[in-house]
Amino acid sequence: MHARLLLVHSPLVGCRTWEPVASELAADGYAVTVPDLASAVAAGLPYHVRQAQVIASCAPGEPVILIGHSRAGPLLATAGTMLGDAVQGYVFVDARLPAPGRSWMETMTPGFAARLREMADSQGQLPPWSQWWGEEELADLVPDPAVRRHFVAGCPRLPLAMLEEVHPPAPGWPDAPGGYLQLSEAYEGEAARARELGWPVRQMPSHHLALLTQPGPVAREVRQLIDRSQAAPDS
Repeated sequence: MHARLLLVHSPLVGCRTWEPVASELAADGYAVTVPDLASAVAAGLPYHVRQAQVIASCAPGEPVILIGHSRAGPLLATAGTMLGDAVQGYVFVDARLPAPGRSWMETMTPGFAARLREMADSQGQLPPWSQWWGEEELADLVPDPAVRRHFVAGCPRLPLAMLEEVHPPAPGWPDAPGGYLQLSEAYEGEAARARELGWPVRQMPSHHLALLTQPGPVAREVRQLIDRSQAAPDS
């Protein structure tokens, strides 16, 4: 029996990001859940803990593998501590690795952090992530207009305070095998960190939103990492 796969989306976008890959994995016989973090983002402080609680509540009493994309990565450590022995493994897909004791802003370049603060309105709200970039750049990543519209519709407005909140400690993490799938050059540093942890790292040269445009290949790479971690739990 497979562990349940919890496919966690970045709070900067929406759960629709994982839908195509979730369908591929479900067709392979996996039990798959895509937690929706939108309500936790809208609920206010403490953002990080609220989101981790949503993730952990999706599989009470079941063995799970936590799989995070992009800025979902830091949430996996906190959700993992909440789930305890139920966690069978972690897979990071073009994702930031957990950084307990630091905020998102502290993991960004100073220039990008300053740009985000300038983008916030008088209520401290940022525009949706899909508006941080030009329309042409997003269209280059997701050429299909229908897929792009579906993705954009799920991207929420974002509280600047969420990016400034310091992430809580995660004692004992990592407490289960891990793996890393790198999709874009921007995550080379995170892939290198995963190698330092002794995790298997797979590379699928593509782009950050390949979950939407190449769900089959992404699902195959995720399966490879799951199989390796489950076959060699001490790797």
